[in-house]
Amino acid sequence: MSSFQRPSKAATLTAGTETSRRTTDLRLLLNLSALMSFASISTDMYLPALPTITRALHTDTASVELTFSAFLIGFSSGQLIWGPISDRYGRKLPIAIGMILFIIGSVGCALSINVSQMMLWRVIQALGACVGPVLSRAMVRDLYGREQSAKMLSTLILIMGVAPLAGPLIGGQVLRLWSWQGIFWSLALVGLITLFSFRRLPESLPHEQRTSEPLKQTFIGYLQLVRDPRLIGYALSGGFFYAGAYAFIVGTPFAYIDYYHVSPQAYGWLFGINILGMMIANFVNSRLLNRIGSERIFHRGTWALAFFGLILSLCAWFGLGGIWGLIVPVFFYMSMNGFIVANSVAGALAHFPQRAGSASSLLGAMHYGSGILSAALVSWLSDGTPRGMALVMGLAGVGSLATVLLSNAKAGSR
Repeated sequence: MSSFQRPSKAATLTAGTETSRRTTDLRLLLNLSALMSFASISTDMYLPALPTITRALHTDTASVELTFSAFLIGFSSGQLIWGPISDRYGRKLPIAIGMILFIIGSVGCALSINVSQMMLWRVIQALGACVGPVLSRAMVRDLYGREQSAKMLSTLILIMGVAPLAGPLIGGQVLRLWSWQGIFWSLALVGLITLFSFRRLPESLPHEQRTSEPLKQTFIGYLQLVRDPRLIGYALSGGFFYAGAYAFIVGTPFAYIDYYHVSPQAYGWLFGINILGMMIANFVNSRLLNRIGSERIFHRGTWALAFFGLILSLCAWFGLGGIWGLIVPVFFYMSMNGFIVANSVAGALAHFPQRAGSASSLLGAMHYGSGILSAALVSWLSDGTPRGMALVMGLAGVGSLATVLLSNAKAGSR
C-alpha cells in the first residue's frame, strides 16, 4: 500500500471553502478601500490644477477655494441621508445610486464654464461620493467587533492611501498631457469602474438585521445619537482633525505653487509625502492595537496633533525654515490620521451595533462638516501667504486635544 494518501473529500471541501472565503475577503477589502477613497480622489486629483482653473474660469483664489466648501456641503449632508437608508434597505443599493450621482457630478464639473456652475456640480458629485466612506465604515461594523473594526479600518486606510498619494501625481500629469477638464472626466471613469465592481460583492446587512422603523423615525433618531456624549466626544475629536486636514488640502496648492513657486508636478510629490506618513501611521496603529488598545493610542495621537499644529503655526507666521518650515510639521500633523481617525470611528460605532449606518452617517457629517468651516476660513484668511492655512491647522489640533480632555473629565465625573 502506498504511503501517499489522497486527501479526504471533507478536507478538500474545507480547503476550497477557505480559499473561497479568503478570495471574497480580499475582494471586499479592495472594494471597501476604493469606496473610502472617493473623498480623497474627488479633492486631491484636481489640487495641482487649482491655479489653472482660477485663470481658466476668470475668477480669484478665494472663489476657487470655495469649491471645496461646496463639495463638503454635499459630502457631509449626504451622509445623513445614506446611513438611515442603508440601515433599512441594505448597503448595496445606496452604493449603486451614489456612484451614479458621482459620475453625473464629475461630468458636470468637466463641462463647467464658470465657478458657480462648478460649485453646483461639486455638490452633486459629493452627494454621490459620500456614500463610499459612510457605507464602507458601516459594512466594517456589520462584519467585525470593536478592536477588529479598528484594525480593519486601519488596514483599509493603509490600502486606500494609494488614492490620495497618487491623486495629485496623476492630476498633475493629466493637467500636463490633457487639461483640467480631463481630471474630472477621469473621475467619472473611476466612478463607472467602481459601480460595476460592486455588482459581485455580497450584501453585508442581512434582511433580519435591518431596521423596520420608518425613515422619518430613523432621522429623528439622530437627535438621540447627538445626545450621547460618547459618540459626540469621538466625533468632535475626529472632526477637528478633519478641519485641519481640509485646511491643508485647500491651502497647500497656493502656498506651495504660488507662494514658493513649486511646479504642479512637484507639488504632487510634496502632497504624496504626507499620505505616505498617514499610511505608515495606520500600519503602526494596526500593530499596536492588541498591545496598547485603541483608546490610549487615540489620546496620544491628539496630543501629538496639537503639538505639531502649534509648531506649524509658529513656522508659518514668522517664516521659519522657508518651505521646509511647512513641509516637516505638516508631515507629522497629517500622519496623526493613523492614530486618530480609525480609533475614534471604532470607539464611536462600538456603542451602536444596531444603528451603525446612522451613527456612521452622523460621524461623517460632523467630520466633513468641520471641513466646510475650515476650508471657508482658509479662503477668508487668504493673504497670499501660508499663514491662514497654518493658523487654522494649529487651532484644529488644539481643538482635538481639548475635546478629548473635556470628554475624559466628564467621564471621570460620572
